[in-house]
Amino acid sequence: MGITEHTAKTDRHTTFYLAAGSEDGPLVIFVHGWPELSISWRHQLPALAALGFRVIAPDMRGYGRSTVYPKSSDYQQVHIVRDMIDLIDSLGREKAVWVGHDWGSPVVWNLASHHPDRCNAVANLCVPYYTIERGLDHTLTLVDRKVYPESEYPAGQWDYMRYYEESFAESIAPMDAEVRNFMKLAFRKGNAEGEGKPAVTATARRNRGMLGGNRIPDVPRDNDVVSEEDLSIYVAALERNGFFGPSSWYSNHSANAKYAETARSDGYIDLPVLFINARYDYVCECTHSRLAEPMRTYCRNLKEETIRAGHWVAQEKPLEVNAALVKWLATEVAEVWPRPR
Repeated sequence: MGITEHTAKTDRHTTFYLAAGSEDGPLVIFVHGWPELSISWRHQLPALAALGFRVIAPDMRGYGRSTVYPKSSDYQQVHIVRDMIDLIDSLGREKAVWVGHDWGSPVVWNLASHHPDRCNAVANLCVPYYTIERGLDHTLTLVDRKVYPESEYPAGQWDYMRYYEESFAESIAPMDAEVRNFMKLAFRKGNAEGEGKPAVTATARRNRGMLGGNRIPDVPRDNDVVSEEDLSIYVAALERNGFFGPSSWYSNHSANAKYAETARSDGYIDLPVLFINARYDYVCECTHSRLAEPMRTYCRNLKEETIRAGHWVAQEKPLEVNAALVKWLATEVAEVWPRPR
């Protein structure tokens, strides 16, 4: 199933996106996170297109071939959600099934809570509802203090977000200096041995570095997550645009929290929702901690699946992710299942 390249332009923003599948098929839009691209969904696009869906994956604001902005405030959720509304408008569609991962998840949660009329249903990987889209201070109330005693880890596994807030230029400098090495270090498969232990992100400020220190080691590429060809695409995009835009998504917690307060229905979501938990994602740790508890209150039509994988679950375990998505679409969102021609 061929994947084609497109651009949606408005006066305010340009979004590059990948597309596949029948142009009149039910619409599914995949929203990537940090520090990724539309190609993060390369395993999902052909699978759903083959079933008859029209599938779209944009490069998000600050990434790839979409518009890059010069101010951190340009990366508030309110602007990014508007980008997605403009995108679906450009496609001539009223509604889509939205699927997000990492920072794409807050975008999709905000679409569901602020624009339910533009959603058939929503699915998210790793980041549960009622967490990061409501700001860092709120998310810190859900830290597992058995793993992260407050005296030693005041910001828990989210310490790296505090590092961004306090030392933004310092935090992104090593990434910009060694993009390829950083991406090889970041794109690792899950490891069961890390369960119950503090994540490396919990000491970002102490170590003056995002992934354990400010020197980025040259580690072998993890072929279970990313091929040489795909890695090169990520690296080229980040070398061209830099990490300022992608990492500025972390710089707007207060504005994002205010935006979240304007959600409809007091923040409750009645749409069909799928949450895919990555068991070995120790930052978005939902298996043993309370991180997913608010979601279970505020999503009234929720299904959950757990996959034994790390944070990059859609790339590490694509068959399992595709199976979970297809099962949910067929059983919980049957009205959008492609009809035989």
